[in-house]
Amino acid sequence: MATKPFLLYTGATPNGHKVSVYLEELKALYPNVEYDVEKIDISTNRQKESWFIDLNPNGRIPVLVDRSRDNFVVFETAAILIYLAHHYDTKKEFFFDPVTEPNDYSELLQWIFFAHGGVGPMQGQSNHFHRAAPEDIPYAKKRYMEETKRLYGVLEIRLSKNRDWLAGPGRGKLSIADLNVAPWVRVHPYAGVESLDEFPNVKAWLERLLERPGFKAGIAVPAPKL
Repeated sequence: MATKPFLLYTGATPNGHKVSVYLEELKALYPNVEYDVEKIDISTNRQKESWFIDLNPNGRIPVLVDRSRDNFVVFETAAILIYLAHHYDTKKEFFFDPVTEPNDYSELLQWIFFAHGGVGPMQGQSNHFHRAAPEDIPYAKKRYMEETKRLYGVLEIRLSKNRDWLAGPGRGKLSIADLNVAPWVRVHPYAGVESLDEFPNVKAWLERLLERPGFKAGIAVPAPKL
């Protein structure tokens, strides 16, 4: 069997799904975008083993190895998305040209960094204190859940301005800015946010994404063992 151009080390987490969703969306447009998956079960701390630390000193998934570019290694989800966009989304279907579309490109980066520094960390903490903490700490649960909802409110403000997507002119264009945050919003109940009803535009935005075949396929990576 021929080696596929990419190897993705990942797990079934929002950060892992960001990359698998984008790869699946790219596959639908560019047949040369094929990838192998090596599942990393973070509950076993495999991502802390020395061989993985050589790939990502931070010991986190996902990690992408680009076999077609001399096994170049990329870690950090936002960096992986931007890397794939620069090198493989040649038609700029989910991206903006930094030279010819500088304002749209800046908007895309702003929303990526917003999610990378806000929704992911805050919701991750809410997930932990609601689902995994060894003791019940009401203050922490309330603090991180409320901050998660505040950040959803920021998305709501953006999407309420007659927009379908976070970045781009007019109603916007589906881009990696959306794919970078949607996998977190998808699992909002884990953070104690039981419903998105108070964020109707965010709810509609997520539903549009969940209907996409590429998004569905990416969320299913890594495939569960039979």
